[in-house]
Amino acid sequence: MRLPIILDTDPGIDDAAAIAAALFAPELDLQLMTTVAGNVSVEKTTCNALQLLHFWEANVPLAQGAAKPLVRPLRDAAYVHGQSGMEGYDFTEHQRQPLEKPAFIAIRDALMHSPEPVTLVAIGPLTNIALLLSQYPECQFNIRRLVMMGGSAGRGNFTPNAEFNIAIDPEAAAQVFRSGLEIVMCGLDVTNQAVLTPDYLATLPNLNKTGGMLHSLFSHYRSGSMQSGLRMHDLCAIAWLVRPELFTLQPCFVAVETQGEYTAGTTVVDIEGRLGQPANALVALKLDVDGFRQWVAEVIARAP
Repeated sequence: MRLPIILDTDPGIDDAAAIAAALFAPELDLQLMTTVAGNVSVEKTTCNALQLLHFWEANVPLAQGAAKPLVRPLRDAAYVHGQSGMEGYDFTEHQRQPLEKPAFIAIRDALMHSPEPVTLVAIGPLTNIALLLSQYPECQFNIRRLVMMGGSAGRGNFTPNAEFNIAIDPEAAAQVFRSGLEIVMCGLDVTNQAVLTPDYLATLPNLNKTGGMLHSLFSHYRSGSMQSGLRMHDLCAIAWLVRPELFTLQPCFVAVETQGEYTAGTTVVDIEGRLGQPANALVALKLDVDGFRQWVAEVIARAP
């Protein structure tokens, strides 16, 4: 049985690798993709997602989501991913269009019509998920769990304390962590370890069409370098779905700071249980790096 998933994403170069894994990992059934503003504007993330689906000739519906965080202006990461979000590869023209309904309604409809619980996978800011939970709380019964890339039990990568996806929309993240959903948090504690080596990256152009495309994108990715290795943050969320044994997780209470010039977006991860609050997330703290690299190589080799 393949695991039904809905992928909420903001492509983004490392998102492209995660989308490939979601499509071609044989254990997964990608039923819907949704986009959100994050790495770049939602118009650009939607364009990028549609280009990827066309590249792979994938028959997966896509819905465009929130154009900005719940209460804040958008701050993007074009300085990491380039102005388009996926610079470095010339995709062919196509006629694909997103669904004529916003992402949170598309997710609600997919959940309500699914014969079994669906896993939500969020690898961008949590705006769409917060909108879903606030507008359609009745659909929560059919969410198996939320697996997310975001947050950190230690330092941040956007501010000293805050990871990018959470910092972009801390109010949405705080709402999601308070929701009662079963949450698996793959934050910087593991994603900073998820480095693809220069030797493997050099093999991609000769691997297949997907490898060539990813190599072109990776050459413009600023989360590391082709010479020292690249961090594959978003791939960790997909890896946990199919290879959970690669991760060491701990149940923790997680709160999200929404106030403060320097602290907004910080995930307060109570590893020692000092706050006396019940755990609301399984937090990934360690990664089997060799096993992760082997899995990535296997799943990319399965792509066209």
